[in-house]
Amino acid sequence: MPTKDELLAFIAAHGGEAGTREIARAYGLKNADRATLKTMLRELADEGRIARRKKKLHHAGTLPNVVLADVTGRDADGGLIAVPADWDEEESGPAPKIRLHIPHKARPADIPRVGDRALLRTEEVEEEDGIRHRGRPIKVLERDKHRALGVFRALPEGGGRLVPVEKRSLGRELPIRAGDTLDARDGDLVAVDVQKHGRFGHTSVKVKERLGSLASERTVSLIAIHAHGIPHEFSKAVLAEAEAARPATLEGREDWREVPFVTIDPADAKDHDDAVFARTDSAADNPGGFVIDVAIADVAAYVRPGTAMDREALERGNSVYFPDRVVPMLPERISNDLCSLRPAEDRPALVVRMVIDADGRKRSHSFHRVLMRSIAKLHYAQAQAAIDGQPDDTTTPLLPLVLRPLYDAYAALKKAREERSPLDLELPERKILLKPDFTVDRVIVPQRLDAHRLIEEFMILANVAAAETLERAKTPLVYRVHDEPTLEKLSALREFLATLDISMPKAGALRPVQFNRILARVKGKDSEGLVNEVVLRSQAQAEYASENYGHFGLNLRRYAHFTSPIRRYADLIVHRALIRACKLGRDGLPEGADVAALGEIAARISAAERRAMAAERETVDRLIAHHLADRIGATFKGRVAGATRSGLFVKLDETGADGFVPASTLGRDYYRYDESQHALIGDATGESWRLGDTVTVKLVEAAPVAGALRFEILSDGRIETRRGTRGRERPRREIARKGPKGSNGPKRPGATRGQKRR
Repeated sequence: MPTKDELLAFIAAHGGEAGTREIARAYGLKNADRATLKTMLRELADEGRIARRKKKLHHAGTLPNVVLADVTGRDADGGLIAVPADWDEEESGPAPKIRLHIPHKARPADIPRVGDRALLRTEEVEEEDGIRHRGRPIKVLERDKHRALGVFRALPEGGGRLVPVEKRSLGRELPIRAGDTLDARDGDLVAVDVQKHGRFGHTSVKVKERLGSLASERTVSLIAIHAHGIPHEFSKAVLAEAEAARPATLEGREDWREVPFVTIDPADAKDHDDAVFARTDSAADNPGGFVIDVAIADVAAYVRPGTAMDREALERGNSVYFPDRVVPMLPERISNDLCSLRPAEDRPALVVRMVIDADGRKRSHSFHRVLMRSIAKLHYAQAQAAIDGQPDDTTTPLLPLVLRPLYDAYAALKKAREERSPLDLELPERKILLKPDFTVDRVIVPQRLDAHRLIEEFMILANVAAAETLERAKTPLVYRVHDEPTLEKLSALREFLATLDISMPKAGALRPVQFNRILARVKGKDSEGLVNEVVLRSQAQAEYASENYGHFGLNLRRYAHFTSPIRRYADLIVHRALIRACKLGRDGLPEGADVAALGEIAARISAAERRAMAAERETVDRLIAHHLADRIGATFKGRVAGATRSGLFVKLDETGADGFVPASTLGRDYYRYDESQHALIGDATGESWRLGDTVTVKLVEAAPVAGALRFEILSDGRIETRRGTRGRERPRREIARKGPKGSNGPKRPGATRGQKRR
């Protein structure tokens, strides 16, 4: 058993690449010794001498080799200073500062400015002025924009004013002089340059670009596109490469055109990058088993490393999906034409053939580069209806040969899934349906069918096969990883569940199955949605990484995205890696692509994914705020979706819209935030509103440009009991309320109006 000093030396020597498993393997520790090791490491963490990130151990305050950082200022000599963008101060202490080193030959575009976000390669150096990390910029990911977005409002005397989209960045409305409007019309979304006149002078703005009229809700997604800097126009070089691409031929490929593949996608899908087929396994040693083929569009055949299309795809990271439009990762010539697995058309694909047994366990798999031909394009409801006894003209001939074997194979995979027991959260996803004029028609919760689950399980199995093949070949790849919950989040979850009389183990590593037992206890109860939401909030965020630390949510030791290269750059990297590892052609992963290089790519596409999620969420908020703007004063049913010191967030049942209820409008009591209960509780009355509570609210204000709604609660909160001053239990409602519901009593410190959840 190593001493603590020896453990610290080992962790330092491995540069943040050592975890519990690596230490135990190095020292030959097993069983009880491993338990002792974990205790020693926990003690070192409690002493602040080491920190844990992504299952790897570091000396406290140290950084990984590649880090996403925000440039926050300059030192006394004018050098740039940055801090990590994602740093857990509760777990690892104050964020360490990084002094930037700018190479002499760096191009101006590669030099970050204060306020920018950049990808840095870091190293630990001798401490100077309290800073012991140096970072070299790899790429500037987000510029601090001196350009802002807003809505132009014309003034009768000429000129106008700008209503900013993000009031946090500009604050108030700003004037636009008559000569600076660029002929913008009232209601236009505009991009402006912010101009300060003199050191202490006023601020004005100058219109630099007209982006469209907000009279059409189709323009709403443009706000998010421009606010988040999402590339949405392809350069001439990229489009020229796409147009020059020619359909792949059979050369260097296996001919699989006789395999009756089908695509099963949403009804409104425009591109089809995966197709499936299954049959019973005829091998004598696999009774009840199946052979599953998953074909994925061979994007690598058209998008080669180092080309303009490749650089653009990496910059975008993924396609971004808005209710009214898609910002694709690749030009339509590639995504909707050459790589879309259309019926009755020859298409290049990478196929993984997987053999499973009767219980759904994978026995073997192999990868093939093929030319295939789909025989039908189905949507989920259509495939499900056929299995449920309502086939149409398309699905009737497919039932015996294609659809029934697919569902039989899925039934086997379902057994393996139940045995694996991944995290099983029930969180319905809403979908906005638009009218032909791109205004909101209604919001629905699409039914979740076995057809959805079938494709999901086939894709998960294919992704696992890809990761296993590349690990076995020792080929670097980009993993899809999901860390286990932190101790702090588990502790908070444990406290919350205790308020519902639900216990959670206090010791040992938690697995998804233990969360599933908790979820099963509340199935069908009023608290089901609440517990699902809180368990979700306790989880880490999935991301991409060049080093594997497993996928906690899926309960898988290795996992890589392989099945959507049309819309995710990570999948394209995995395709190239498979081509290289399996010797399937010359257009595989370049030899220079090592773990460090892929680590940079993983950080960039993880940031792009978060950017896309934020843009998609904000666009939905704005669309629904537009939809509700003419219903001020209307009442709605909803649930408390969040509680903070400032007030409550409420999610409406009808549309899923989120709005804010300032604490100052809850009544004349003084409401305190109880973090363990996710609730605001009145000091005098004991009246409380808690995460998941059903409420009735009135819409008071709608700000469509900001996507913000403000509500007033009309229903009573729950009443807690407390012990009186003489030791007796009494309901707090005995304490008279000082004013009617919704009256403006004394404001709590920090209470705000119109705040929106981000």
